[in-house]
Amino acid sequence: MDDLAHEMAMSKKTLYACFPSKTALVEAVIVDKFKNIDADLNRITSTSSSDCLGALRRLLECVQGHMEEIRPPFLRDIRRETPELFAVVETRRRDLIQRHFGKVFLEGRRAGLIRQDIPSKLAIEILLGAVQAVMSPPRMEELGLTPKSGFTAIMRVVLEGLTTEKGRS
Repeated sequence: MDDLAHEMAMSKKTLYACFPSKTALVEAVIVDKFKNIDADLNRITSTSSSDCLGALRRLLECVQGHMEEIRPPFLRDIRRETPELFAVVETRRRDLIQRHFGKVFLEGRRAGLIRQDIPSKLAIEILLGAVQAVMSPPRMEELGLTPKSGFTAIMRVVLEGLTTEKGRS
């Protein structure tokens, strides 16, 4: 907190007036990051109805860009030291995936680009299960993945399984 207060040219007392603990500060950063991601994803999904595959690509690029900012040691430390904050990350991630990818999956089904024989809710749960299983810090470390490479691989596998022949061509 000393270094941060110095870098921000404020007293440590002022910093603690805004954030009563290091955990509160980290939580505020996490919540703000997810608000930024949500705003970016909203911009993409609000104009996606005519091009769901393009929207999926833009969603992936957006998420990948944000994931580049997150380093595995940060996630590992959050999970180990403050599991309640890691739960915030998982809850926010789940919400974003359900809302934004779910919306585009539904639009893709209507356009015949996403398979009809797999319920959208099931597809989202499969995606969420894969993200939760692979994107945990110990698993990423074990697999030699970064957040970006792990998420990209999951999305590639899930989306290739969900798209129709029309969608793949």
